[in-house]
Amino acid sequence: MDIMFSVYFWVGFVAFVLVMLAIDLGVLNKKPKEPKFKEVFFLTIFWIILAFLFGGLIYAYAGSQKAMEFITGYLVELSLSVDNVFVFVLLFNYFKVDIKYQHRVLFWGIVGAIIMRFLMITGGIYLVQHFQWIFYLFGAFLIFSAYKIAFSESEEVEIEDNKLIIFLKRYLRVTNKHHGDKFVVIEKGKRVFTPLFVLLILVEQSDLIFAMDSIPAILAITQDAFIVFTSNIFAILGLRSLYFLLAKVVHKFVYLKYGLSVILAYIGTKMILLVQGVHIPTPLSLGVIILSILVSILLSLNKAKKIE
Repeated sequence: MDIMFSVYFWVGFVAFVLVMLAIDLGVLNKKPKEPKFKEVFFLTIFWIILAFLFGGLIYAYAGSQKAMEFITGYLVELSLSVDNVFVFVLLFNYFKVDIKYQHRVLFWGIVGAIIMRFLMITGGIYLVQHFQWIFYLFGAFLIFSAYKIAFSESEEVEIEDNKLIIFLKRYLRVTNKHHGDKFVVIEKGKRVFTPLFVLLILVEQSDLIFAMDSIPAILAITQDAFIVFTSNIFAILGLRSLYFLLAKVVHKFVYLKYGLSVILAYIGTKMILLVQGVHIPTPLSLGVIILSILVSILLSLNKAKKIE
């Protein structure tokens, strides 16, 4: 069975995503609240287990190769999304957003990210299927990204001089006053955008930047549109709970950037070799990814323990 052309799988997955988003916004987070650690911990575990169960479903209907591609792609997306967490922490701190309103920004940010990822994945798959030389470009880009991540001295993100913020403030009415969880309010009879709206746009911008790495990375693993899309979306859907779980401790994972760098460099090399007719087995790629993440996390925790 070719998952890529299965209408039933596509319809079923889209329906699943819509239902989960509706439950999230309409039931679990109907009113703004501060997330509890136990809640976000179990929610993070829930999304991870659900992703692996989905991988089992793919195995049952399409075989071990497709299932392996999904799990590998999901772990790549999940590991790279940790960088998003770091940026989200900086953005929320800069805008001084109360923690009980942060979920609303992340929710709508993820809705936008799902749409954006679908368009980028569709375009990316078209390019690699019609222009094989694009693998050289994607591979070189991932290796360059790996170098930047590994050897960047500063982890600060420029916010004050962000061109997008300057553009929004120049062409839109933007107030500096917070209005709870509102993106748009009426002030003196005029519609104005709140800092929360500006923050939402920056969250979308950050996801676009990270997608430039993550989508070429997963295209090195598979060009099956369904596998690429679902692995991306599962990682994105679990990003909110992952953020609230790691927000206060993400700075302790000092060696994680080296693990991510190894993953990107490996996948970039894999893409280039693919054009040369050298195919690296998916199980080997999965092993490299898991080992890189585990080693970087264990080294980071060990260093944090020594400092404490």
